[in-house]
Amino acid sequence: MDFRKNILLALSNRLTVVSPKRTHLNRFSVFLISLIISLSSLSGFAQEADVQAGKKLFNANCAACHKLNKKAVGPALKGVSAKYEREWLYSWIKNSAAMIKDGDPQAVAVWEEYNKVAMNAFPLLSNADIDNILAYTDYTPPAPVASAVTQQTAATSDSGVNNDLILGALSLVFILLVVMLFLVQKTLKRIAIASGVDITPPVKEQRPPLWQVIAKNQFLIFLSVITLLLSSAYFVYGFLMQVGIDQGYAPVQPIHYSHKIHAGANQIECKYCHSSARVSKHSGIPSLNVCMNCHKNIAEYNGEEDLENGYTKEFYTKEIKKLYDAVGWDEENQAYTGDTKPVKWVRIHNLPDFVYFNHAQHVQVGGVECQTCHGPVEEMEIMYQHSSLTMGWCINCHRETNIKVEDNEYYAKIHDELSKKYGVEKLTVAQMGGLECGKCHY
Repeated sequence: MDFRKNILLALSNRLTVVSPKRTHLNRFSVFLISLIISLSSLSGFAQEADVQAGKKLFNANCAACHKLNKKAVGPALKGVSAKYEREWLYSWIKNSAAMIKDGDPQAVAVWEEYNKVAMNAFPLLSNADIDNILAYTDYTPPAPVASAVTQQTAATSDSGVNNDLILGALSLVFILLVVMLFLVQKTLKRIAIASGVDITPPVKEQRPPLWQVIAKNQFLIFLSVITLLLSSAYFVYGFLMQVGIDQGYAPVQPIHYSHKIHAGANQIECKYCHSSARVSKHSGIPSLNVCMNCHKNIAEYNGEEDLENGYTKEFYTKEIKKLYDAVGWDEENQAYTGDTKPVKWVRIHNLPDFVYFNHAQHVQVGGVECQTCHGPVEEMEIMYQHSSLTMGWCINCHRETNIKVEDNEYYAKIHDELSKKYGVEKLTVAQMGGLECGKCHY
């Protein structure tokens, strides 16, 4: 585009150097050439817009099986337009199976190279859409320009020099003041001695220590003993009440898993991974195969970083590689090797053995949201125990939560009978027997 612009500018300069008789014609020519140059510039912006449109189309149609610089289910697509003719790519993308069936040599070669798996057909993509996708695969971002960080660093260093000068000047003034005060004090002492003034400080009367005062007063001794016993009992009771309570517990896991990214940014439902919470007592630890449903094609992290806490793209990508190592996934050949390794997850929520809690009863039947007990999981970078999970915490929830009987025939009859008994329209879990000992304890 720069070469074409230079040619047009040269023509413009050439047309202006003519006789005065053709001034109007030359001005009109210069106007036309300027218009062409403007259109040329706009075409550059249009090309950039094509790259952005191609990126959206690539993410929507191609990213599930292809990456730009790495082999995935299909080949890497960086620079693919240079390997094949454009018309062939149009036909291949719109209906690869038909080309393979017709015996096209290139189509058959690609099909055999990638385990004889035909690419999905995209008949709705126009040639212009495919051009946009190819423009994105051919696009090379410009070299990074020196950012304002260097200028900011220089400005910071300049301000640092100025601050050093100011601090040095203040230190010098402080030292001069100390010296002046010392000289003034020395002069005043000399004047007082010459005038016969006694400047010796008076001797203070020594008071008995505090412990002797308390030891001689029986009431203070009694009051001190009572205070000591009550405070000791308070702290001992507080310590004993915290035994077995792990609220805020956030252990380091062998593979870093961010609920903030999965449940928050990507809005993956909790029960997609913890599927047994619908039908079982336990929510269960997801199998690594569940992770691989997505991470077969997501080998690198491209989301937002949290540099303050050290969560960079490289950090997240490294954790994905740990997952591949555990399941024995050969990223290059897109196949399982069979060499698996156990992942020793650290349990976070752990109730005592004598406590019975059924996830299915609460999640499926009661319709309780996961966040009610586990807190804002979608905001947790590191999973931690949000609630205390104590007996009092569970009882308060049973006392405050109403039974959801809408469209639930299981509760219809018993709800009607108990509503008449208690004289209320809606029953709480406690009124349905949620405070009976046998509900939660064996």
